Amino acid sequence: MEYCQLDPATRISRIGFGSMSLKAGNPEAKAIIDAAIDGGINLFDTADLYEQGANEEQLGLLLKPHRNRVLIATKVGNQWRKDGSGWDWNPTKAYILQAVEDSLRRLQIDTIDLYQLHGGTIQDNIDETIEAFEILRSAGKIRYYGISSIRPNVIRSYVEKSRISTVMMQYSALDRRPEESCLPLLKEHGIPVLARGTVASGLLIDKPAKEYLGHPAETVETVRETIKLIAAKYGLAPGSVAIRFALKNTAIGSAIVGIRTMHQLEEALTAVREVLPDEVYNELYRQLPRLNYTDHR
Repeated sequence: MEYCQLDPATRISRIGFGSMSLKAGNPEAKAIIDAAIDGGINLFDTADLYEQGANEEQLGLLLKPHRNRVLIATKVGNQWRKDGSGWDWNPTKAYILQAVEDSLRRLQIDTIDLYQLHGGTIQDNIDETIEAFEILRSAGKIRYYGISSIRPNVIRSYVEKSRISTVMMQYSALDRRPEESCLPLLKEHGIPVLARGTVASGLLIDKPAKEYLGHPAETVETVRETIKLIAAKYGLAPGSVAIRFALKNTAIGSAIVGIRTMHQLEEALTAVREVLPDEVYNELYRQLPRLNYTDHR
């Protein structure tokens, strides 16, 4: 396993385990988690939003025997309505200070390693949100904090105003928008990016091609077929090639991969083990023009 240095005392695996897909009741869950740790994965990501907290409960239980070997990341900001009909955005200081207690209880831990704002808009009271994270850090209830956002204007604000340790954002061969400004900015400030959506919701692997972020279905199909050809040439799974594409960018600290089967875990681990020639990535760059953000600039 390769690792990224979060700070002098802490490093994170280049593959992070996205637990959203590992639903409660999955009979393979324990074996998958154990195999991920044996494979060198030390970063496990969830959110209080997933399954109304049940995902945190399951992950906390599965990781309890390995607590001294792993970093647990969760997210806050989406508040479930009492009737369970949906959730509302709530990045206020009062809510964050309340929600962290529920996450700690469900995860069965005393300290959350990485607490992330699960979204964010430029209209939020960003100073208040930062204050909440700093209070939790000083109290020892969290070690690091970050944001999960694709909005360049929000990311810039947190870089300028806070001590965020990470930014999670979507990045893949089909979504290169972060290359315009976000990735260079975060690399300049030494803030690792946690890349999600590296297989573009399955469009880069096996889902039927469709329009995606302005790319026509024909372009999506072309890129996917190129990835399949590359995978066949090097004896890899297409998912491994797609994940490795994201990891190629030096601003990416870790790819957070949604894993629910042993096969998906092996694809993710292989993405770190196999280094592909530069011409592989150059071919993908040539096939897909980089789009830029039109909103949230």
